[in-house]
Amino acid sequence: MSHVFPRHCHANLPIAVSGDGCFLIDSDGKRYFDGSGGAAVSCLGHSNTRVAEAIKTQVDQLAFAHTGFFTTDPAEQLADLLIANAPAELDRVYFVSGGSEAVESAIKLARQYHIENGEPQRRHLIARRQSYHGNTLGALAAGGNAWRREQFSPLLTEMSHIAPCYEYAERSEGENLHDYGQRVARELEEEILRLGPDKVMAFIAEPVVGATLGAVPPVEGYFGRIREICDKYGVLLILDEVMCGMGRTGHLFACDAEEIAPDILCIAKGLGAGYQPIGAMLCSKSIYDRIATGSGFFQHGHTYIGHPVAAAAGLAVVREILENDLPAQVRSRGQHLQHQLELRFGQNPHVGDIRGRGLFWGLEFVVDRDKKTPFDPGIGLAGKLKKAAFSQGLICYPMPGTRDGKNGDHVLLAPPFIASEDELDLALDRLETAVGQVLDQALRSSS
Repeated sequence: MSHVFPRHCHANLPIAVSGDGCFLIDSDGKRYFDGSGGAAVSCLGHSNTRVAEAIKTQVDQLAFAHTGFFTTDPAEQLADLLIANAPAELDRVYFVSGGSEAVESAIKLARQYHIENGEPQRRHLIARRQSYHGNTLGALAAGGNAWRREQFSPLLTEMSHIAPCYEYAERSEGENLHDYGQRVARELEEEILRLGPDKVMAFIAEPVVGATLGAVPPVEGYFGRIREICDKYGVLLILDEVMCGMGRTGHLFACDAEEIAPDILCIAKGLGAGYQPIGAMLCSKSIYDRIATGSGFFQHGHTYIGHPVAAAAGLAVVREILENDLPAQVRSRGQHLQHQLELRFGQNPHVGDIRGRGLFWGLEFVVDRDKKTPFDPGIGLAGKLKKAAFSQGLICYPMPGTRDGKNGDHVLLAPPFIASEDELDLALDRLETAVGQVLDQALRSSS
C-alpha cells in the first residue's frame, strides 16, 4: 500500500519509469505522448541531454548555498540571460521554486513598492474571472477559478474580479472584436474608480489564459488599452506567464505578441521544463530602485530561492530555447497543429471553439454549437475525456467549469516544442478517438 498522498485518493496510477523525447513510459512499457507537457511544463521533452548534464555538473560542484549569504554563478547567468531577452522595462529577477511562489512574490512586491513610494493606501488587487494564478492563499485569492476557490473562500483575502477577454462566450451579438476588447478593458477602469483611483495597487492577468479557460488569447488591442489604464491611475501591471510563457505561444515572453511590457512578470513551468522546480518574478528597474533606495530589503523570501541546481537547469533550458530558436519552431508547429485541429474538429457539431497560439491550444465542447450551450456538468465530460485519452496513450489536460467554474468543458493541448509534425498528428489521432468515444457516451446519457 502506498504512503504517498495523491491528488485523488481513489486514483490507481501507473508508475512512470522513463522518458523518451515527447513520450513518457510506464512500468509496463506503455508509451504515452505528452500532449500537454504535464501542465504545460515539459517544453523540451523528457530526455534533453544538455539540461541533464547541466544538473549533474552543478550538483558535483555546488548543491546549495542560501541566498542570505551567497549568490551563485548559475543564478547570476540565468538572470542576465532572462533580462537580456525580456521586455525592455524589466531589469531584475527574483527566483522561486514555482508559479504560485512567483505570483505571491509579485503581489507582495506590488504592495511594498507602493508603501515605499509613499502610497500605503494602495491595497487593492484587481484580477479577472476564470483566471488561475496558483494554489497558495494569496495566489488563490487573486485567481478567478470559482471551483478551486470555493471551499477555501473564508481564508482568502478579498480581491476584485472583472470580466476576462473571452470573446467566444462573452462577446455580444453584432459587437466587433475591437469594440468588445475595449469594452472589457474598460471594466478595469470602472473597477479602479469604484475602489478609489488612489487605492488600487495592481492588476494581474494571464496574457493567454491557461488551465481555467483553455488557451484563450486576447483580442487585438485589449492589452494595449489595459496598459494605458494602469499607467493613467498609477496601477502596476502584473502579467502571469507561468503557463503561457517561455516560448509556449511562439515568443519567449507571451506579452511580446501584445507589444506591451508589464511592471512585474511571473514565469515558471517552461523555465525549468520539468527538469527542476524553478520559477521567477521579474520586475522593472523603477520598482527595484524604489526598494533599493528605500528600505533596501524586500520583506519576503523562501529557503530555496535562487537554488543553484535549479538555476543551472533553467539556464540550460533557456539557452536551448534561444540557441535553437525554438519560439520560431513553436510558431511553425503551431500552424500545423491549428490546421490539423480545424481539419479534424472544425466541423464537429460539439466542438464550439478552437483557440490558441503557438503550441498552446484549447477545444471547448458544447451540446449546441449555434447556441454555444455547454454540456450538463453532471456528465463529467472533462474527466471522462482525460481517462479516454490516457487509455489511448495520450496525456492531455481536460478541465470542467470553463464558463463559470461549474458549467463548460474544454481540453488543453501544450505539447513539447520538439514534437515533430508526425508526432502531433499521432496525438490528434488519439485525441480524435477519445473525443468520439466520450461524446457518443455523453449524448446518449443526455438524450
